Amino acid sequence: MSRCARAPRTPRTFYGVAVSRAPSFAPVDVVARTLRVELTAARARRGGAAPRVLDVGGGSGTWAVPLAADGCEVTVVDSSANALAVLRSRARDAGVAGGVRAVQGDVDALADAVADAQADLVLGHGLLEYVDDPAEACRALAAAAAPGAAVSLLVAGRFAAVLSRVVAGRLTEARRLLVDPAGRWGPDDPLRRRMDVEEIRTLVEVDGRLAVERVQGHRVLADLVPDGVVEPGGGPPDALAELEDIAAGTPPLRDMASSLHVLARRPV
Repeated sequence: MSRCARAPRTPRTFYGVAVSRAPSFAPVDVVARTLRVELTAARARRGGAAPRVLDVGGGSGTWAVPLAADGCEVTVVDSSANALAVLRSRARDAGVAGGVRAVQGDVDALADAVADAQADLVLGHGLLEYVDDPAEACRALAAAAAPGAAVSLLVAGRFAAVLSRVVAGRLTEARRLLVDPAGRWGPDDPLRRRMDVEEIRTLVEVDGRLAVERVQGHRVLADLVPDGVVEPGGGPPDALAELEDIAAGTPPLRDMASSLHVLARRPV
């Protein structure tokens, strides 16, 4: 059975990617900014009504709670009862409990948990690395999206994992990551797969249910900047956001991001 829940993470790890801070809606986060644009368009299509977001494998609500605070109606489907309990608590603490619905279930039974073709935005962040069948998971996400709606995927990148092993001097693992069809460093690897850009694009578009519109790296450079660092002559947020925007869509920097973001759309 496919699982939406993910392996335990360290406090500085999100969606299986080690970073210095959690994903946020700060200007430097190009994924969050992309979602904002998408949700603004969805709200306009709905005549100002709250966009309907489906977060599959959303766990404790790292993305769901900020989206609910932004005025969305969010349904989170996850196989972990503990994660959903944390989600409910976080939603209450943030004052958005009424905007978040928690459903225990797996991606391979998504149709039993939510109605088809209803969501204005579907999230599958940190999902494809863990499921039994990523192609079937993509089909389920596509089926849940309304015609014209977007599907947002965040997937662990193969090349970033290779480079991190090389820097750590773990050359055998680096070689395995590079040549293994699933991008794994060995049998004890907690991830079932890592991908590169072309592998993700092929997977998403294979049966024509989704069309890829955007591929970008998630926090390509931002997590390399130490906290508190200020450039001479001015603060870095705007400059860093601009640099991240460029790097996120520029190969080979994009391709070496720890996490790759794909925005795909279900045809009308």
